[in-house]
Amino acid sequence: MSIASQATAFPNGQEEGTTARTGQPAVRHVAAAERALSVLDALQDGDELGTNEIARRTGINASTVSRLLATLAERRYVEHVPATGRYRLSLRLVELGNAVLGRLDLRDLARPHLRALVRSTGETATLSAPGEHDAVTVDFEHGSAAVRSVAQLGRPSVGHATAVGKVLLAFGRVEPPAPPLTAYARRTITDPARLADELDRVRRRGFAESHDEREEGLSAIAAPVHGGRAELAGIVGVQGPSSRFDAAARRAAIPLLLEHTADLSRDLGARG
Repeated sequence: MSIASQATAFPNGQEEGTTARTGQPAVRHVAAAERALSVLDALQDGDELGTNEIARRTGINASTVSRLLATLAERRYVEHVPATGRYRLSLRLVELGNAVLGRLDLRDLARPHLRALVRSTGETATLSAPGEHDAVTVDFEHGSAAVRSVAQLGRPSVGHATAVGKVLLAFGRVEPPAPPLTAYARRTITDPARLADELDRVRRRGFAESHDEREEGLSAIAAPVHGGRAELAGIVGVQGPSSRFDAAARRAAIPLLLEHTADLSRDLGARG
């Protein structure tokens, strides 16, 4: 019997096991896949959950949830926390998210602005995407100077210790980190009251600065990019060695940064 004759015909003319001729997704769903996705949705808030709690939230019986979690853990979509016996989403989803971000229009729109900032300042320009807790670098252009700061795709920007992170806390729907605040360098803000004052300052000025706060010898500025619904769509930053990207250099670069983020926001449909 041929493969074609083994396929089961459906009323719409589509055959099971064949690609839809209309170019549209098939209408028949796989129940096991839907249940697995329901488990992932239950974990999307970032909480660690046990099997019974996931079963309660999804309406799937606990034994099935247990098997789904074992499968998802084996494929690295969730991870088991031995200390609590619970489960949480894994960094595998960050990898997939970065693959999606790789084709976002924002990167294409932002790249000319990053290059222009590098030409104007000589320093490294970065584009970050806002996340639930941190902003993640999704694109960058290295500075033209011989000694330049190193940017990495996928690197998170710590909220209280980086210019990009401060923009996320000031303009994104993200709660400030709970104390105690980690001291990464000698100038890291570790006092929650001082951090609150700093974020108010960022909102008033429309940009953030950092100087030897995440790393010794690294300074940066950053500003928000807003989308058509006034949401925080991205963050553009400029960073360089503190010995060269000093207070005077940062002051000179801030108007350029704000000009480019305003243009990029307008490209995304933001008003005002």
